[in-house]
Amino acid sequence: MPIYEYRPISDGCSYCKIGFDALQKMSEPPLKVCPKCGAAVQRIFSSFAACSIEATDESTALDSKLYDYEQKGMWSHAAELADKSALNERAMDNYRKAGYNF
Repeated sequence: MPIYEYRPISDGCSYCKIGFDALQKMSEPPLKVCPKCGAAVQRIFSSFAACSIEATDESTALDSKLYDYEQKGMWSHAAELADKSALNERAMDNYRKAGYNF
């Protein structure tokens, strides 16, 4: 279910004066009044940000090598490679699987 943003059309209470969010089904009609004070409200368009990360050839090769070690059960090799590559959580997980206690 999407989250919609609302603002009052005129003066509202402390809840709706600065705007509020409402979790609604897409099939539901927009709210017409503030749920706290009954002031008239309108739904507004939200701004959002998106992020995409491009994988480099280096990172793809590293991930492939780590995956290969993990599939073969070579946990200490995978841990060392992840550790050198600053993939700390993955390194710690592989060290544990290799039998090391920290």
